[in-house]
Amino acid sequence: MHVHDTLPGSSSGSDLETFNHEPKKSAQHDPEICVNHASEVAVNHGLEKPGPISIRERLRHFTWAWYTLTMSCGGLALLIVNQPHDFKGLKDIARVVYCLNLLFFTVVTSLMVTRFIMHNNCLDSLRHDREGLFFPTFWLSIATMITGLYKCFGDDSSKKLTLCLEVLFWLYTACTLIAAVVQYSFVFQAHQYHLHSMMPSWILPAFPVMLSGTIASVIGSGQPPESSIPIVVAGTTFQGLGFSISFMMYAHYIGRLMEVGLPSPEHRPGMFICVGPPAFTALALVGMAKALPKDFSLNGDPTAVIDGEVMLFLATSVAIFLWALSFWFFCIAAVAVIRSPPTSFHLNWFAMVFPNTGFTLATITLANQFDSAGVKGVATAMSLCVIIMFIFVLLSAGRAVIRKDIMYPGRDEDVSE
Repeated sequence: MHVHDTLPGSSSGSDLETFNHEPKKSAQHDPEICVNHASEVAVNHGLEKPGPISIRERLRHFTWAWYTLTMSCGGLALLIVNQPHDFKGLKDIARVVYCLNLLFFTVVTSLMVTRFIMHNNCLDSLRHDREGLFFPTFWLSIATMITGLYKCFGDDSSKKLTLCLEVLFWLYTACTLIAAVVQYSFVFQAHQYHLHSMMPSWILPAFPVMLSGTIASVIGSGQPPESSIPIVVAGTTFQGLGFSISFMMYAHYIGRLMEVGLPSPEHRPGMFICVGPPAFTALALVGMAKALPKDFSLNGDPTAVIDGEVMLFLATSVAIFLWALSFWFFCIAAVAVIRSPPTSFHLNWFAMVFPNTGFTLATITLANQFDSAGVKGVATAMSLCVIIMFIFVLLSAGRAVIRKDIMYPGRDEDVSE
């Protein structure tokens, strides 16, 4: 499978980037397939105006990438409740956003199920060379709901909720680990990617298991010691796994940028994906270190109470290192988008929300660690920017659906090019 940039103004890149493919041999020799492909490409590049189409047919093009909406909204609730400057009603606002995300998740899931029932193409969507890469956004949405459940409605005195969160953590970790192994194994066998056209969405299958550490950093402090230590250890393990995979992908991504340059304007919002892994790892490491019991000792010696303090110091030091890497990726992506902004809406615009939510949360975490009023002020300003961006992208998505810029033949992630 070949990956390259499409023309500016194209509506084919409604994902975090576009995966294009050489025409299959059957299409080269079948006149009907060639005609259909030519028509599809014409619509794809804005050469044809969208015509009337049934709701049933539009649902065929409702893809996994719509979960970028719910993972962004869920991350926004977590961001609001973690604001460094608290005020009366802040948690209530976060709860409203969290419930709104549950509504979005229910609607998106219902439409996905309706699509699969109508068109019987669930397995095809998972095996698809473009659409399948967005399946992990479903698990990312689940991660934001687990963490939001504790931060917005959690009560350390509630034993039932504590047990529920522990069970959810282990189920999530097991499912996302299996998904990462199975999906990468399938991709390595079934599809062919070229490094000169690498884009950050190759990281997506490793993203959900990486957020096991983020979940552990949030719920770990509310767990009893016999539960929190295994959760933190597992969280550190899989946070490291996800970030290590991401870091290896970064080498190919930088090489791609050095060799062939920036993506087309329509796909540049997807560059913000690289902001996420180091940012979420930074906040996860500090959060997990703080979640350890005060008398934590690596060797079990009850007199060695300093181990937890050493872990927190090391976690904070590494978090600063990773924050800087995340900041650099943010600047590169921001400059690229500002210089050549996209001209039409694609679902990849949500990449300007969720990874930057992690970046802002990491900034808040470091601000709290150093008790810096200046950094807290910067984090608050960053939070406002993320909120405004989410509202803008959400309204743009609704407008794009009405105008048939998405959920239309040839304009979504279910088309191989």
